[in-house]
Amino acid sequence: MSFPGDKKDDDDDMDESGVPFSPFRGVDKAHVIQEARIFNDPHVEPQKCITLMTKLLYLLGKGENFSSKESTESIFFPMTKLFQSKDEKLRRLMYLVIKELKPDSDCVIIVTSTLTKDMNSTNDLYRANSIRVLCTITDTAMLTAIERYLKQAIVDKQPLVASAALVAGMKLMKTNPDVVKRWVNEINTAAQDKAAQMVQYHALSLLYSIKKNDKLAVSKLVATLAKTQLKSPLAQCLLIRYTVTVMAEGQQQERAYYEFLESCLRHRSEMVIFEAARAICQLPNVSTRELTPAITVLQLFLSSPKPTLRFAAVRALNRVAMAFPLTVTACNLDLENMISDTNRSIATLAITTLLKTGSESSVERLMKQISTFMSEIADEFKVMVVDAIRALCLKYPQKHRTLINFLSNVLREEGGFEFKKAITDTMLVLINEIPEAVEPGLLHLCEFIEDCEFNYLSTQILHVLGTKGPRTNQPGRYIRHIYNRIILENATVRSAAVTSLAKFGALVPSLRSNIVTLLRRCVHDADDEVRDRSTFYGALLASESEPLIKKFVTDVNPMKLEGVEKQLNDYMENNDFASPFNFAKAVMTPVHVPPSQKDKNKAD
Repeated sequence: MSFPGDKKDDDDDMDESGVPFSPFRGVDKAHVIQEARIFNDPHVEPQKCITLMTKLLYLLGKGENFSSKESTESIFFPMTKLFQSKDEKLRRLMYLVIKELKPDSDCVIIVTSTLTKDMNSTNDLYRANSIRVLCTITDTAMLTAIERYLKQAIVDKQPLVASAALVAGMKLMKTNPDVVKRWVNEINTAAQDKAAQMVQYHALSLLYSIKKNDKLAVSKLVATLAKTQLKSPLAQCLLIRYTVTVMAEGQQQERAYYEFLESCLRHRSEMVIFEAARAICQLPNVSTRELTPAITVLQLFLSSPKPTLRFAAVRALNRVAMAFPLTVTACNLDLENMISDTNRSIATLAITTLLKTGSESSVERLMKQISTFMSEIADEFKVMVVDAIRALCLKYPQKHRTLINFLSNVLREEGGFEFKKAITDTMLVLINEIPEAVEPGLLHLCEFIEDCEFNYLSTQILHVLGTKGPRTNQPGRYIRHIYNRIILENATVRSAAVTSLAKFGALVPSLRSNIVTLLRRCVHDADDEVRDRSTFYGALLASESEPLIKKFVTDVNPMKLEGVEKQLNDYMENNDFASPFNFAKAVMTPVHVPPSQKDKNKAD
């Protein structure tokens, strides 16, 4: 049998039907259980057993359920005989299968002695894997018996064994924390080990897990380790994160902790430098002066040849720009150079950061730069750009015409619902917040609904047209666009268009007779909702009764259904159906709203 790691010719990557080859095609539970008989053969063939175990792990990874009888009698018991084999690959797969099968306590006893023997083996691979398996399958009673071996493994000179014991301790913290807490001395020794970097990282993580519920102990741990230079960059990154946690809890010595973070900006590892810069940027009450060293480091990363560093730096600056836009302004030149970055994610973040930090005079230039690559990025990045443009327009309302024109041009391009909705929502926000943007914004939206494929957006825009359009200087210019929707669209959009027309007729007396004529053309529509609305609104407007028009067209408030729900529940609970349900009374029923905690405090 072949495996993905084997070398194969290109022609072998496809089967006869042209489907990519998979070594696990056709593997099912029944065949695997039947093939498990080879574990009982007097002469074990390691390669066949390895192939079968790989199939078994594939099924377990897929979530295939094995009954207790299948996993123990058909697989587990026969497989224990393979411990007699000296094949290292076979032994490693046995460890994995035992971990995944998770045998019950009666079965665990059978392999505990063998695994304990492997823990004291001269083969480091056996020792590390047996520790992982034992800590996964043993219960508290058995754990006490092997605790001595685990303590020895934590301070073992072989990093593979020490890391395995420390990772096992992390898992045991969830089930047997009291046992793990007795290993503090050994874990502290491992944390001081400068020869093995991963051991130091795992030891620090386990130390924090043990002490995380004691704020004073965590503070002492961070203060002690901050004075010593940890050899492992991963451990140093963990220490930076724990330092930020301590500072967020309002512990003393905040200045000393900040100086430690600032010293990490001069570390030789780029990972540590970035983690320290990001931590400083996320401090809750950081000042501009404290932020400057971190911004300087992130600015250097913007010109790094490594895409990961550039992405990490620009993303961190993007977040900082929300609270400290002036501080990030120093990076604008580097950010503008990143707009042409081949990585579109980096370019998008650079653009959105510039939109947050840019000045009023740079808006037109930024819009020209953005328009060149908007068609090349995915919708999720386009939404980020649109959100940034919204914030920029609210910041500089005098530039609303340039930004709305840009949004309308982008709105005509291809895109999904979320992208189009983001642009529409942005334009509606600008229409509501900037009075000068109402008429140009409505005209652009009218052009959009002429070729809009999303009913939700069309109905939303028609509603806004009915609300804002009649109050503009030339309300008649929108009637054609609205009536086109009645002629060309589906029933949902047609109904919204009829309501929008009625609002124009109600609020603009000079257009009322024309609106009534248009509504009467809709009374023979194929959809009953459109017919009902056009008949109702047409009769109301033709009556010229201002009180009725005001009540049923212009001043209509959404119906509150909480009272209806309460009355329906009461009606069902009373189980008295002799009298019909009174809907009119239910709508008017007041709903009791419980006072908030703030109101209670005021009353007290």
